[in-house]
Amino acid sequence: MAAPWWRGAVVYQVYIRSFKDADGDGQGDFAGLAEKLDYIAGLGVDAIWLSPIHPSPNRDWGYDVSDYENVHPDYGTLADFDALLAAAHARGLKIVLDEVLCHTSDEHAWFKDSLNRGPKSDWFVWADPKLDGTAPNNWLSAFGGPAWSYHPARRQHYHHKFLRQQPKLSWQNPQSKAAALKVLEFWLERGVDGFRLDVANAYLHDPKLRDNPPVPLQKRTDTAWADADSLQEHLFDCNLPENLKVLEEIRRTVERHGDRFVFGEFSEGYERAGAYAAPDEGLHGSYTFYMLRQSQLSPGLITGNYALFADHPEHWPCVSFSNHDVMRTVSRFGGAPAGDPALAKLMLALLLAIKGTVLLYQGEELGLTQVDLSRDQLRDPVGDLYYPVFKGRDGCRTPMPWAAGAPQFGFTTGAPWLPLGPAHRSLAVDMQEKEPSSTLLFARRLLAARRTSAALRTGDMEFLDAEEPILAFLRTAGNERFLCVFNLSRRAADFSDPLLARAKTAELGCGDSARTAQGLALGPLAAWFGQV
Repeated sequence: MAAPWWRGAVVYQVYIRSFKDADGDGQGDFAGLAEKLDYIAGLGVDAIWLSPIHPSPNRDWGYDVSDYENVHPDYGTLADFDALLAAAHARGLKIVLDEVLCHTSDEHAWFKDSLNRGPKSDWFVWADPKLDGTAPNNWLSAFGGPAWSYHPARRQHYHHKFLRQQPKLSWQNPQSKAAALKVLEFWLERGVDGFRLDVANAYLHDPKLRDNPPVPLQKRTDTAWADADSLQEHLFDCNLPENLKVLEEIRRTVERHGDRFVFGEFSEGYERAGAYAAPDEGLHGSYTFYMLRQSQLSPGLITGNYALFADHPEHWPCVSFSNHDVMRTVSRFGGAPAGDPALAKLMLALLLAIKGTVLLYQGEELGLTQVDLSRDQLRDPVGDLYYPVFKGRDGCRTPMPWAAGAPQFGFTTGAPWLPLGPAHRSLAVDMQEKEPSSTLLFARRLLAARRTSAALRTGDMEFLDAEEPILAFLRTAGNERFLCVFNLSRRAADFSDPLLARAKTAELGCGDSARTAQGLALGPLAAWFGQV
């Protein structure tokens, strides 16, 4: 039986507000994305993951949904979306929607009804205050402060894991759970090919509302101290082991519509919440923040990630170095602010060689760097909260540079919702398409090779013995085997293994490498591939 389409696929994440604007209002839209479908198809990817498309007051830029069965007017109409979906399918591209079902906007009709104790009164997580008026327990919001807000209309607190404008939907309530599953049905019947589930670890909460325990002082890293929320063990507000059963119910809902794909985001509680599970449990796939939070380029970046699900060796992961929530890959791993093609190519080679369904963020194929914004330019509520220690997520969400010589680099004819990065001019698509050694053309070559290689796409992966800074592994599918070797440093390094004697160099790598009598000599940030 043929493998499902998503197994080993490359899914290209489009942050639609920053991708391409067709009407000049400074916001990316469906029509702009439709103009660039040939570009995306030309990369050689299999699917597009769209950031949330629903109506939203944009307190958290679409991750606070006010209507699940419509689209944001900034992006177009439902008819425009249907046209985009048809155009993508005509090019062999799948469309995966970003669905936010753990919480809604406080402007959603469901929450308004709950607030007024209507028929949906118990669809959200409400609790009485303590006698002194404080929150029901010690749960903290991921965006700062208590994870509860008092509302005088009910004389109760409601729970929110993120902003106070994002009330938590109760999946313990059968009616609200059924309504959330119906959202998936609505879009599946419209023809979408699957979903990325936001905060898939957080559907359930402890009905007893027990306090979260503190992270022991000896276990607190600099990252833990970055915000108060990280100083708690999130055992009761989310990450419950029972969450896995909810994920299975979502998966069954999706699978009733044929060969579709549903994967989830797990930012904490990876194992308990179901990120690492047997193939017949939970979702089809998932990604965690293990690699997304790393900033040191070493073999442990990769080996540590796969070690996390060693108890389930058949688990199929999603793999990613970058997305709309984290610093861009090149910048996070120490690349030059104006661009670092050598590092960008190495990270692309590594991402496209490891086992899993690849999640490739827009602009990663260009080697885009993080944009440093001033406080008055920030739109992200997290940046506003933690500035200047952390400037939020806007620096990785700036618009795509399409044409170096055009106003706003071809993204819009108006004023863009976020400024474009000045350093992105030389990294623009039209510049890289003319340069044979560009990061973009390298990405296309590697994607084409992966698409036709069963070993690189769906093969097993076996790590080989190698001394740092070398990472080496074997990808195998049937009789096809690829030896993949990476120098994860800016100094020369050597690698030796008996397999090299039987390996034929494949022209897929980057940087300088040479076969020697002792094995393989790799220059700084070099990747080498050999067919065994």
